[in-house]
Amino acid sequence: MAYVGHIDWSFADRPGATVLTSSGLARDRIVGPDQGAIHTDLAVGALAPGGWIAPHVHSYEEALYVLGGQLLLELGGAAHRLVAGDYALMPTGVRHTLGNAGSEPARWLSLNSPQKHDPASGRKDTFFEAFDGSRGLAALDAAAARPPFGDPTLRWVGHYEGTPPQAEALAVKGAARGRASAGMDTAILAYSGISVRMMVDRVLGADHVAMFTVDYEVGGAAQAHDHPFEEAYVFLDGEIEAELDGEAHTLRAGDIVFAPVGSVHGFYNVSQGRVRWIETQAPQPPARHAYRWVRDWERYEEGARDV
Repeated sequence: MAYVGHIDWSFADRPGATVLTSSGLARDRIVGPDQGAIHTDLAVGALAPGGWIAPHVHSYEEALYVLGGQLLLELGGAAHRLVAGDYALMPTGVRHTLGNAGSEPARWLSLNSPQKHDPASGRKDTFFEAFDGSRGLAALDAAAARPPFGDPTLRWVGHYEGTPPQAEALAVKGAARGRASAGMDTAILAYSGISVRMMVDRVLGADHVAMFTVDYEVGGAAQAHDHPFEEAYVFLDGEIEAELDGEAHTLRAGDIVFAPVGSVHGFYNVSQGRVRWIETQAPQPPARHAYRWVRDWERYEEGARDV
């Protein structure tokens, strides 16, 4: 059955004590085993001003989307200054460090898969290096710069805040020659009043997870369906009606939905405004038959009975 919850950011006001591996860090898992997930480990995190997470590697894959503040990220030898709308992929085994040298808390959404090990399991999945606290943070701050978006050598980092209305988003702007390059790796998938823009996926280098933005026009709808993988939704703006395993819900900014394998769900924008959310998938969808539309198979069954 699907799970519905809401993000309570009050946890961010109580960061953990400074230890050898982090300072000023608060984290709240919003989808995991307690919500019935097997592959999905979805959390919201916050770093207080002056906070840091020491250099480390994971034996799992992590995708991150910045929601607010300024987050320093050293990833694979490059130091980035991330802001709201930026996203990053930390591939399995790639060293990374996080910090906040700003005056406001940094907040983000993170997806891990396979799930993090429970501390009681006796297995480690995160391996830290020594870090010189405030001096290390100052060095990271001095080295960090905004990612050079459009540079073909940039790896594992991007920026996307959401799709404008489809009539604007799909319009051809600028002269045919010389305008900014665009291709399937930056394309918007538009259907039934829905715009999808992939952020973290195979194109970015991910093996286990997918993370993308979803925007609904007024009247946009996805009919009832299920998947052979897990999905999670974090709602950012607007109001939408949903049917989750036969139950009706109205979802707004800050709400969370988790749809496990086989959970039937549909979304219908009957409001007067557009709707936006971040969606995640784990494991990554198959190349074919990622959707199973309930009504299509019902029609097939009805036709078979008529023969």
